[in-house]
Amino acid sequence: MNIEKIYIGGWYQRTTLQLSEIYDFVREGTSELALDKKRLVKLHNDLNMKEIEYGVDGLEYLMITTQDGIQVKIFEDGLIVLSDTDVNEFSLFKDIDTLADYYENRLSPAISYLFSLGAPVPKELANIETIYPYFIVLNKATKANIQALLSRTDKEKYFEFSNKDYDVVRGDKYYFINHKTTDFQRIERYVEEQIFIREFKGQLHRYLNLHRIIWEKIDAVKENAKVKGKDIVAFTSKIDGYKKTVNLIDSRINQMNTYIKTREKIAKNDEKLAESLDLIGYRYETLINTVSYMQQIWAMTKSYLNSADQLFRNLESQVTEKSVKSLTIVTSMGVGASLIDLFTESAPTFSKFGILYFFILAFVGYGANKLMKAISENRRYEISDIEYDKNIK
Repeated sequence: MNIEKIYIGGWYQRTTLQLSEIYDFVREGTSELALDKKRLVKLHNDLNMKEIEYGVDGLEYLMITTQDGIQVKIFEDGLIVLSDTDVNEFSLFKDIDTLADYYENRLSPAISYLFSLGAPVPKELANIETIYPYFIVLNKATKANIQALLSRTDKEKYFEFSNKDYDVVRGDKYYFINHKTTDFQRIERYVEEQIFIREFKGQLHRYLNLHRIIWEKIDAVKENAKVKGKDIVAFTSKIDGYKKTVNLIDSRINQMNTYIKTREKIAKNDEKLAESLDLIGYRYETLINTVSYMQQIWAMTKSYLNSADQLFRNLESQVTEKSVKSLTIVTSMGVGASLIDLFTESAPTFSKFGILYFFILAFVGYGANKLMKAISENRRYEISDIEYDKNIK
């Protein structure tokens, strides 16, 4: 048995415009954007590139080969596939770590910095590293060989299937692919689609979890029947932060339909994927349905968030109204003091007593203002909202 190649990869929404920007960067180490030139040069040198190729295979792609023999294929839709042929059974896991290290510490920082301007990635999605699954291509492997490798990795077999070109045994994080023909491109196309589908599904799952987290955070803000006036501004700021995150993610989800439909169309017209479409073909339709479901979920989340925002805006208006009334009282006290001076014969003159009298009035006015403000801030305002039963099945 020989280990011929290992693959890892990832996917995030990109377009052919961004692929052109990556191409300019890897060729020259520059960018037309307002980025630090010295940092661009360092990131370019860190990639340790030997060869660069630009081509089309259903989608436009950029191929980079490093001095160490690592190949990086970047597609216009954002799919990135890394592979290495300098691998053997005894150093397998070290070789996987080397490939993952290049992705995490060289390639990913370069691309992240290159696209660091423009619409931000929500902080809940930033710094999420999901390098696995790892695809290990074998040659002339027996079932016993594959089982031995599986026992060193995932322990448990999830599924296996075979066609005339290759056999696949999948664990949780590892795919073992036994190569049976000389047409290696069929395996590579299968690996590319599996990485895309798994990453696509993974992103949707993260969006679903974020919906749950944000919904619960909104509930936490609204969980008390009454809220102190001084806390309303803080709650409103939190709601504003959630709205920014929700809007960013909503835009990402709406983009995803285009990517999955394009991939589906290309895959169904690709002869190299004909043998594996029976296994992966149905997943395109399932993922399209999942995107539609997520769009509805986030529409509900936006509506719920908007209702919470309006609720706290109304409370904020109530606080402002109470504050104005408090200031009116303080002002009235000042007017009263002036009237006392006007209509009494004992109005203080410019003397020690007069100065003391002035400071007493100032202190009374200041104290009254602070008292009214404290009352306003600690006044509890009722949160009137519809209650939902979360236990409905």
